[in-house]
Amino acid sequence: MGRTSDAKERILTAAQSLIEQRGYSALGVAEICKAAGVPKGSFYYFFDSKEELALAVLDEHWAGQYAGWNRILRGDAPPLERLRQLFEETEAEQRAGQQSCGTVSGCLFGNLSLEMSNQTEAIRERLQQIFEAQVDMVEEVVAQAREGGEVTVADSRQAARSVVAQLEGQVLFAKLYNNTQRLDALWANCLALLGAAAPGASHRAGASLV
Repeated sequence: MGRTSDAKERILTAAQSLIEQRGYSALGVAEICKAAGVPKGSFYYFFDSKEELALAVLDEHWAGQYAGWNRILRGDAPPLERLRQLFEETEAEQRAGQQSCGTVSGCLFGNLSLEMSNQTEAIRERLQQIFEAQVDMVEEVVAQAREGGEVTVADSRQAARSVVAQLEGQVLFAKLYNNTQRLDALWANCLALLGAAAPGASHRAGASLV
C-alpha cells in the first residue's frame, strides 16, 4: 500500500510540474510516467484518462492553495492587511519559481483556463468552482473592511471578483513578460478597486513584497 500511494503522488507531482512548464495538451502519458518514475500501468491504475489526471492535479493544487489563503484571509490581522499579505505571498511564490526554473510559471488555474476551458466541460466546471471559492474568501474580507469603513465599495461580491481578476491578470502579465516586477502594482490596484482610504495606500508605498 505504501508503494501504491507513493506512485500516485509521484504521478500528480510530475504532472503538475510538467503542466506548469509546458502546458497540458502537448504532454503524453508516457512522458508523465517517465518523469514520475512509474510504469504506464500505474498511471491507468489510478487515472482513467489524462482529463481525470488534470482534475486530480487541480484538486491537489487547490487544496494546497486553499490552506494558504485560509491561513491568511481568515487570520487575526485587519482586513486590508490580510489582503496585502495574500498579495505578498503570491509575489514571493512567483519569484521563488522564477529563481528555481528561470521563468515565471504563472498561476496553474489561469494557465489551464486559457488552454483547456474550451476543450472539456469537466475541467471548465472545476476551474469555475475554484475561482468562485477564491471570490468567496476574498468577499468575506472585503465585507469586513466595508463594515469597518476601510473601503467604499457598494457591492462586496463584485469587488471581490474584481480583486481576484486583477490578481490573476497581473500574474498572467508576469508570466507573459517573465518579469515579477509586473506584480508590483497589485496592492495599489487593489486599494483603487476597493476605494480604500489614502492611509492604506501609503502603508504599501515603496514596500517590497518579499
